[in-house]
Amino acid sequence: MAAQKILIVEDEENIAEVLIAYSKQQGFSTHHFNSGIGVTNYVKHNPVDLILLDLMIPEVDGIQLCKQIRAFSSIPIIMVTAKSSEIDRLLGLELGADDYICKPFSPKEVMARIKAVLRRANPNPSQVITHSGFALNKEGYVASLHGKNIALTAVEFNIFLLLISHVGRVFSREDIIKHVYNDTIDISDRNIDTHIKNIRKKMTEIEVGVNPIVAVYSVGYKFEYQRDI
Repeated sequence: MAAQKILIVEDEENIAEVLIAYSKQQGFSTHHFNSGIGVTNYVKHNPVDLILLDLMIPEVDGIQLCKQIRAFSSIPIIMVTAKSSEIDRLLGLELGADDYICKPFSPKEVMARIKAVLRRANPNPSQVITHSGFALNKEGYVASLHGKNIALTAVEFNIFLLLISHVGRVFSREDIIKHVYNDTIDISDRNIDTHIKNIRKKMTEIEVGVNPIVAVYSVGYKFEYQRDI
């Protein structure tokens, strides 16, 4: 079996050398860019399992690269940067990064993060439910549609997991509350309706017209793949 490839995009040569050495020690193959030039094209034409992407690199910065790559690929991306403010952290993750690590860091920690992200990206098949282009990884709480991640919250994920695991079965709002929440105090039918609305909205951001959650009047909701257009 070929070694998994880590693409390292880092302009500080000493850091890049350490990351390359530790990656190879852990059995990964690597490719290195010291600027953003050519990275997107490389990803389009070469097999890559994960990208270590420095935020502040010359020519094309990490933010732009992450946007470009996410436009066509769901390859796991770990952002690496000296910036540690919460705004930068959230920005990195909202761009579609799978994890975020700040300098200075321990190379061992980076390797642990790489392995964790790769496990989420390549889960045990028994932990993945697929239907009509949807894939739900129960271990990593990751939902996707045609390979593009759907940014569901934990509650939204569990609601959709319940419905897609029982195609065609109608669940009342009370059923959903009992299945999804450990503590049902102060959880109302309106909460479930709001979550369903948010799930649908996030899915249509991935694919216009997709509507897999069907409301059954005066009863509840079920999974039934369909499109509105």
